[in-house]
Amino acid sequence: MPQRPPDQGGVRRFDTAPRSVDAGVGALVDRKAGRTVSVCLPCRDEAATVGSLVSSIRSELMEREPLVDELIVLDDRSTDDTARTAGDAGAQVVSIDSVHAEFGDGHGKGNALWATLIASHGDIVVWLDGDVTSFEPGWVPKLIAPLLDDDTVALVKALYQRPTTFGGGGRTTELVARPLMSRYFPQLSGLAQPLSGEYAGRRSVLEQLDFVQGWGVEMALLIDIERRWGAPAIGQVDLGSRMHRHRSLHSLSVQAAEVMATMLDRAGVPAAREGDQVLQRADGSIVPLNLDLRPSLVSIGRGRAAGSGGAS
Repeated sequence: MPQRPPDQGGVRRFDTAPRSVDAGVGALVDRKAGRTVSVCLPCRDEAATVGSLVSSIRSELMEREPLVDELIVLDDRSTDDTARTAGDAGAQVVSIDSVHAEFGDGHGKGNALWATLIASHGDIVVWLDGDVTSFEPGWVPKLIAPLLDDDTVALVKALYQRPTTFGGGGRTTELVARPLMSRYFPQLSGLAQPLSGEYAGRRSVLEQLDFVQGWGVEMALLIDIERRWGAPAIGQVDLGSRMHRHRSLHSLSVQAAEVMATMLDRAGVPAAREGDQVLQRADGSIVPLNLDLRPSLVSIGRGRAAGSGGAS
């Protein structure tokens, strides 16, 4: 369990000098001190990009340097060759249907993240989006270094630049998450990319948290960790530039609505009509919001943190 850091200051930024596989990663392997690392990629229809991600992680961080102990691709009902491509590249492929068969159906990004936590075993869990086209193996050691070096760190988020020449990004962050953080959760306002899909967490913490099934999962995790362990338990590291598949405003509107609803729920702001969590579009169509929860692994007897007495 992480020890609660002093209740002063906010989210911490960790200075991570460039770590190539040739310089620095070997020392980081030594600092694992028996702890294990799982890298998990929740994917749906990412056959175009997932192969190169898996290949580079396996080659550079498993075979060349034994930093990563487990590499899992969670196939979330893909209709393309995501599973075959990932498996051929060297990942352990887990179908979300196998998780649903034991724990019941779910859907959404948070559901997929929760399923990877069920399927993996590492003491430190690293999540990476499967649609990134600018991935570098050095991202993984940068994300996990604070967790290996400082027992008071529970979660480390990526921060990065998103070049405007390639469509930019961060619209949901800047137009929804950041204004709401500033108003209701100012202790988290130092996060540059609160919704980033690249982050690492300590299993002993993650197993104690419920997971929102939809797009609100990242903000829910941040808020819940801050409330239990304090803002200094959350860190961020600079990964440079990031490029990925660009989404239309229409598709982002559901994401934005779910992030907003999740944050307002946690801030104690009631919906205008209780139990009516939907996005109503201008044409009159109604989209239900996915705010359902997956229970903590500890509560269902699947967490190693069960019976440990909680974080100090």
